[in-house]
Amino acid sequence: MNLAGAFTVPADRQAVWAMIRDPAVMASCIPGCDQIESLSPSSYRARVVASVGPIQAVFALVVEVIREEPPVSVHSVTRGEEGTRASVLNAKNVVTLSEVEGGLTEVAYASEVSITGRLGKFGLGVMKKKAEALSLQFAEAFRAKLAER
Repeated sequence: MNLAGAFTVPADRQAVWAMIRDPAVMASCIPGCDQIESLSPSSYRARVVASVGPIQAVFALVVEVIREEPPVSVHSVTRGEEGTRASVLNAKNVVTLSEVEGGLTEVAYASEVSITGRLGKFGLGVMKKKAEALSLQFAEAFRAKLAER
């Protein structure tokens, strides 16, 4: 499943970059993320609770930054599983920051996501709608976190 989107925030690109590279900030913006731990300067372990339809899943994820071009883009991979491998998630992610008029920064994202197991049995349409809803929640939380700073 391919996911992509963009949103703008009222901050310069350098400030947005600092937030994107701060695991605590990102964890507080990701819907359902209730734990994050740095494994190294470029990898993190996170616990994310996701509900799709009647199923609630708790994922243990590892996010690894594989390439970055400060303050323009960050490429990462996310791998993880739910409990006893009931569902397995793999994703390749790219986040790109672009300066736009008025001192705004556009945050664009693209992910190639694969989910197998019990959550993978849901239709692509259901999974894509859920992912889009979570993306909107992330954007709102990110804007709120930026306003706090």
